[in-house]
Amino acid sequence: IPVFILAGLLVHCVFLVSIFDIYFSSPLVHGMTPQQTPLPPPAKRLVLFVADGLRADSLYELNSNGTPRAPYLRSILENNGSWGISHTRVPTESRPGHVALIAGFYEDVSAVAKGWKENPVEFDSVFNESKYTWSWGSPDILPMFAKGATGDHVYTFCYAAESEDFGAEDAAKLDIWVFDHVKSFFNSSRSNQTLFSALNEEKVVLFLHLLGIDTNGHAHRPNSREYQENIKQVDEGVKEIASLIDNFYGNDGKTAFILTSDHGMTDWGSHGAGHPSETLTPLIVWGAGVNYPQKVTSQFFEDNFLKEWKLENLKRIDVNQADIAPLMASLIGVPFPLNSVGTLPLEYLNSSAHFKAESMFTNAVQILEQFKVKMSQKKETTLSFLFTPFKPLSDSEQIILLKKIRLYIQQRKYDEAVSLCKTLINLALEGLSYYHTYDRLFLGLSIAMGFVGWTTYVILVIIKAHTNLTKTVPTNEKKPTVLFYGFASAGMIIAFFLLIQTCPWTYYVYCLLPVPVWYAVVREIPVIQDLATNVLSLHIGRSIGFVLVCILGIEILVFSFFYRSALTIGLLVFAGWPVITQLWIQAKTRALIWTLLCVLLAVFPLMPVVGREPNIPLVIAAGLMTLLISFFSLYKELASLCKSENKYRDNEDLKVYFYQMFSVALSTYVVSSTHDSLKNKQGLPVMNQIISWMTLVSSPVLLLLSPTFLFQRLFSILLSLMSTYLLLSTGYEALFPLALFGLMFVWINMEQEALQHYGLSLKQKLGVFSFTYAMDITQFRQLHLDDIRRSFFFVFFIVTAFFGTGNIASINSFDPASVYCFLTVFSPFMMGGLLLLKVAIPFVLVSCAFEAVQVTTQLSSKSLFLIVLVISDIMALHFFFLVKDYGSWLDIGTSISHYVLVMSLTIFMMVMNGLAQLLTTQRLGLPRRTKHHFT
Repeated sequence: IPVFILAGLLVHCVFLVSIFDIYFSSPLVHGMTPQQTPLPPPAKRLVLFVADGLRADSLYELNSNGTPRAPYLRSILENNGSWGISHTRVPTESRPGHVALIAGFYEDVSAVAKGWKENPVEFDSVFNESKYTWSWGSPDILPMFAKGATGDHVYTFCYAAESEDFGAEDAAKLDIWVFDHVKSFFNSSRSNQTLFSALNEEKVVLFLHLLGIDTNGHAHRPNSREYQENIKQVDEGVKEIASLIDNFYGNDGKTAFILTSDHGMTDWGSHGAGHPSETLTPLIVWGAGVNYPQKVTSQFFEDNFLKEWKLENLKRIDVNQADIAPLMASLIGVPFPLNSVGTLPLEYLNSSAHFKAESMFTNAVQILEQFKVKMSQKKETTLSFLFTPFKPLSDSEQIILLKKIRLYIQQRKYDEAVSLCKTLINLALEGLSYYHTYDRLFLGLSIAMGFVGWTTYVILVIIKAHTNLTKTVPTNEKKPTVLFYGFASAGMIIAFFLLIQTCPWTYYVYCLLPVPVWYAVVREIPVIQDLATNVLSLHIGRSIGFVLVCILGIEILVFSFFYRSALTIGLLVFAGWPVITQLWIQAKTRALIWTLLCVLLAVFPLMPVVGREPNIPLVIAAGLMTLLISFFSLYKELASLCKSENKYRDNEDLKVYFYQMFSVALSTYVVSSTHDSLKNKQGLPVMNQIISWMTLVSSPVLLLLSPTFLFQRLFSILLSLMSTYLLLSTGYEALFPLALFGLMFVWINMEQEALQHYGLSLKQKLGVFSFTYAMDITQFRQLHLDDIRRSFFFVFFIVTAFFGTGNIASINSFDPASVYCFLTVFSPFMMGGLLLLKVAIPFVLVSCAFEAVQVTTQLSSKSLFLIVLVISDIMALHFFFLVKDYGSWLDIGTSISHYVLVMSLTIFMMVMNGLAQLLTTQRLGLPRRTKHHFT
């Protein structure tokens, strides 16, 4: 079995990683020649302000009294420049956003593994093409553009990483630091001749990265006073810097200014997915070469923002985020970044029609260059008789289009030239996408075959090893040898086919994976034949009905990823389970408690998603309720202690309980005092931070000191996990583990009743069960149809454990405020780890309860788990085919999130299965004075 589990983990990791290779591999190619507009540019220098995490509506909206939130920027877009919305793409993180702005391409998701900091791929940027670039801001963003630049002309000035503190008095100080350093930089240049002459060169870029708004948004939410105050401070800072630069250059009218953002932010202060609040960012451009505001009588956009913002009479020019890079390049006359896929937004330019046509032609040629390189790369790695070129842009078609555009420009038919350039750009982009996704169908089919093969194999293992549906089939030794050589040759043919096409190593993994999987399936053909003859003798109607109910159940689970309320419907159906199966007749009290707890838990998926305002009183209430339940349990424990023979052992157990209760009380206090301190802007108290980390480390140790009797160990698991979970809670979700644990507790009892109901076992007293005895049971019973229902309950509870705590089926559903008891300084991996731990705690509770169900129902712990694996794999296959990389960014982001979550859940459940066994069966021995052996 360990080999089987390892193989399962490996297969699922391949399935999970495959989505990034199939849908989100790096689009970059190298080997193009730089393209530059031949005419003189309108501006000598460009100032780029990026207000990190600034939402479009937060900037453009008016205050309740009708005054603008950013008076200076509002006056710019009304009197001096052009404005619009920049549409960003998933993943809405700082690094991909900046790469799109400055390099003009949308980065592959693989950058997440580097915490969005390192360069997973080398790329060209506007900064690299400039004569000089000076940048000020965050150490997370600036170094990557300096690192990727050739030569030594990109200069960075960063504050310390520790300054990015969500619990700080005011994150706006990060922006004030930038503005102050820019001012002192210009002042010092007057006495530094080298710097002064460098600043007066052409093709100069000044980049101000303003992280305060993002940090305040994470810490206080975008609707907070702090976030809106920060916008005002940025507005004042931009005004001062613009005025300072104009004065420094003697108002020569050769400076262009751009203000935008890398991504927005959800109402609950997170970003990463494709919600409009994350993908709509502001864009305001003014200065040299930029169009003045254009008055319009009417304009149509699908959103209704114009009316809300009172901007319906000023022309709104929307762009894709990558279009800003060619705009910057054309304003200061540097070559377009080599990997840029942006289209120059001509409506922002206030220059001659000739300049616009030439710039557009440069843009088209630059994208066409990428297309040519991509095509030749694909041609080289594909067998000539299998290669199908992109027909709309054949070599002859390219030459015709380029000649036509050149002719139009010579004949001064600039509008026709621009129109044809746009056609060429669209065709080149389509062609780039065509070659980028050339192998998608083939890889997708390989993974799907692997998926289906693996699921079939697991079903066969269940039937063969854990049911009475097949007789023992004698193995034919000759046949497997023929089979083995057949599959081995198939594998070698596939490998050779990939080798001559010089495919990447990952292709070998995806294409060869189905071979051993299907070999294992085909080896079990005798089992399938035997099963077919046996199935005919079963109650076919009942079996088909059961299978249909299972399919309906799985569809409800899939549906719950889109609508959390589907879980509520499922839990209400569960509430009626004792009535449907007549179980309530033999256990009325338990059935009633089961029904009440199912209804209580059904409320949680209807609660608002993460991002509610922190509700610390609810967290304190959850802590107090845990203590109350502990006292009640302790009272019962003391009652049994009086009758016990082994006083010493029980005294030791009581000490462990007291420590755990003290830990819960301490956690409740820490949460309360930490949030008070942060509210008063006094930062995270060091003592609280130490207690939090100590609780995190000591909880599992205390848990392993408790006795392994079924309910004693489960209760100890609840106390240990609650002390950590309270520290990671900000609202109603702190009550969720209590409701979930209550239901799990009753579930174990109900399963015992169900076992007796179906005559599979005599009723046994659960109190005497010990997890460690489970290891000695040699006579496991075979699987029964009801065990499929047991496994489905487990998967359903696992999904409820995720969605019940206010998460949504998205990567952005994690609220950074949850980790403030542990740290407030931005650290993506540490914060991510703690948030994952928060998600895992309800999973651990469900997994341990499932382990208890396996022990009490006398089943091999693997047989039920294999059914669980089949159910979750069928769900995963659904989402694999639902992954999109087209349509709205919300759809794309959601589809990736769904697949990643469901695959992570499956891998998680495998890990949880092992962890639950460890937590329930292992016990650390304390040094004892005397030795008593008591069972």
